[in-house]
Formats: sequence, structure tokens, C-alpha cells
Amino acid sequence: MTVTAGPTRSRKPRNFPLYRTVSRFVRDPLREIERISTAAGGEIARLDLGASHPYVVTDPDHVQQVLRKESENFVRDGTFWRPLHGLFGDSIMSEYAEWELSKRILQPVFSTRTIRSLSDHMARAINNAVAKLDEPAREGRAVEVLPEMGRIVHDTVIKVLFGDKIRKAEADRLIPAMERLATSIAFRFLLPFVPRSIPLPGDRAFSAGLEVMDETLYELVDRFRYDPGEGYDIFTALCKARMTEGSGLDDHWVRDNLLAMWATSTETTTVALTWIWPMLAAHPDVTERLRTEIDAVVGGEAVRPEHLHRLPYVKQVVQELLRLYPVGWIFPRIALNDTVIGGVPVAAGQTVLISPFLTHRLESVWERPLEFDPERFTPERVRARHRYAYFPFGGGPHQCIGRHVFNMEAELILTAILGRFRPELAPTEGPVQARIGATLRPNQPLHLLLHPVQR
Repeated sequence: MTVTAGPTRSRKPRNFPLYRTVSRFVRDPLREIERISTAAGGEIARLDLGASHPYVVTDPDHVQQVLRKESENFVRDGTFWRPLHGLFGDSIMSEYAEWELSKRILQPVFSTRTIRSLSDHMARAINNAVAKLDEPAREGRAVEVLPEMGRIVHDTVIKVLFGDKIRKAEADRLIPAMERLATSIAFRFLLPFVPRSIPLPGDRAFSAGLEVMDETLYELVDRFRYDPGEGYDIFTALCKARMTEGSGLDDHWVRDNLLAMWATSTETTTVALTWIWPMLAAHPDVTERLRTEIDAVVGGEAVRPEHLHRLPYVKQVVQELLRLYPVGWIFPRIALNDTVIGGVPVAAGQTVLISPFLTHRLESVWERPLEFDPERFTPERVRARHRYAYFPFGGGPHQCIGRHVFNMEAELILTAILGRFRPELAPTEGPVQARIGATLRPNQPLHLLLHPVQR
């Protein structure tokens, strides 16, 4: 296994032999990929994985070329996209005409006008979900962070984005099934070129989770077959599109998009909000400034959407969180035609890996990249930065359509919790680090003690 890095202005690559670090790669692949990125220093790196030789592209100029300037040449296809296509099918997470159709149908659900009209509904759902933490807080009982953040996110998403059309019994099946999918797909992510006929760790759990998701989603599709209900939500948009005469859309298409939207609207937000607590625990100065701002603006009230424009530091904290732990950590692309990136020839059929996680941690792009510092996101510093130095939601035509929903939801949830409690992170078993999966989850369970705010 070797890595070849090509200097930006030269076709002569530098070689980084990895034959001595295979065990390290297997033991902690994310750390090893990060080490490779650091060694390449923004130059294009070529991974020799034996059966595959993808390029890793991290420099903002190069990222912009792939995601924006040559987006039609770099598509979501190929070996490294295979695990995701197997999960989401021909949905908004696909490419070509299938992606264009799904995006056209779903985009209005996430329009500024629609989200603005739903913002009060979202805030009420979040306040009600956060209020359920009062009981463990009164009892002095620690809560596990990821499940509790997931509960708050799911309560909100079901009510707002899915029109409250998912019953509790169905949610109780979907939530653990998605958890199983997100955690068991890791080896297929790392080794996508391994045939399905060869079993990998996690395959059995993945299949079991997918079976539950399919069974539950098809039941939902059948229930709303002839009456998608009122409101403008994901369910209504997909079901009405399928019911349109001559659409050619079927139950499988609705299922693919339901699963894609469920995953992207719940898993990503849950994991991001899980990471905020170890970050704040390690930076009490940031926590104190957050509390001061929230107390001054929200006080003892329930947070409302109109509070957010007066909470700039809350926004900066969420943005810095997504710099270190972006919701999508890697974006595979395949070149349709020959091209050149930074002086390095890229042949048609070649895979290119774009990683916000790596670009956001480059010393050539960010000062003190591993430090958590929300001051990076003052308006002045944001304007001075390269557009593709920071891209937690991707970029170009495939930029996440739900990014505005995520930002509003995350800011409301963070504000609601800190306005009501003084969270204290329980001691952990060693350093809290990210592990590879569909998202970057902590390597161990995290627990919070919630001390009620005294007013």
C-alpha cells in the first residue's frame, strides 16, 4: 500500500510508502487518512489500496474545481459510491436524471419560504423535546448524549419535515434501524471494491437494519398511497409526485427518497449535536460566552426563531463545530472525462475523494486547525476566506438542500438546552475521538449531567 502525492505545479509525484503502516490503517483508518492528508499538505494524494487507486483532493482550489467548476465531469458514481447507492437507490442521493427529478420534487420543501413558515412549529417541537430532560435533571441522573440528541432531533424532524405522519411505533423501529445502518456500514465505506460475495464485519447487522427500514417505510408508503395528507412536507411531496398521472414513479422510488431524507435529516444532526458537548467541556470560555449571550437574549423564555438573529455567537459555535466534525465527511466522485487537477492528470474513470474533514484541518488553509475557535466565523473572517475552505454540506449542484434547516435546528436546540440547563460532561474513558462510519461518531458513549438553571 503506497500513497503518491503530486505537487500542485508538477506532474512528478512524491511517493509515500505505507507498507509499514497497514496495521495502523486497519486499527484507526481515520487517523491514518488524516496523517496522509497532513503529509501531502494540500497537494493531491494518490492512495494505493491494491484494487483501487483513488486520489484524495483537499486544496480549496482543487475542491472547487471538482465540486463546482467541473461538477458535470465529476459525478456521484463508481466503486466508492456503491455502498451509498445500495442504501439510497435512485433518490436525491443518486446522480443524473434520477437526482434531478428527486431534487426538483423535494427542493420546495426546503425553500426559504417554506422553512420560514415552519420555523415556529420547529421551535415549539424543540422546546417540548428539550423539556423532557427536566426529569433526569431533577433526579440528578446523567443522560447518554447521542440517544438524547437523537430523540430531540427525531421528535422535531417527524413533526416538521415529515408532517407528523410517522407514528411512535414506526419511529421506534426506524430509529434503531438507522442506528444499525450508520454504524455497520464502516467497512464497506473503507473497502467498497470488495465484492458483496465476500463478507465483511458489519454486513449482517447492516442487512438486518435495512430489512427493518424497508418493512417500515413500505408500510408508510402503502398507508399514504391514496391520501398523502395536508401540509407541505417530505411525505406529501413524494406521494403527490408518485400519484401524478404519467409520472412513472413507483413505491420503490418513494422508499428510496424517504430513506435518504430520513438519514440526512436525523443522523447528521444527531451526530453533530453530540460532538458539541465534548467541545464545550474542553472550552469553558466558549461555554460562558454562549450562556451570557443566551441569557441576555432569551432569558427564561422558550427560544423562538426571531431570537436567532440576535444570537451571532451561537451561530459561530455551530459553524466551528461543523468545521471540525462536518455532517458529510467524505464525498466520492468519478471522472467521466480526462482532466487535470493542480497539474496532476486525472483519467476518465478515476475516483476522486473530497473530504471536508481533511480540508477543514489543513494547516495551509487554517491557522491552528485542530483548535476549537468560533472566532474563525466572524463575518469579516468568513468574507476573507476561500469559498471552498469550508464546505460542511458539500458544494456545487449537489450541495445539501437541507443545510438551512440543519443550521436553524441546531441553533435552536443548542440555545434551548443551554437556556434551561448547565450541562456537565461526565468523565470519559480516554480521549474522545471520531470513528469512521456513514458519519463521524465518537468512539465511546458520552454522558451529561444537566443542572437546571436557577432564575
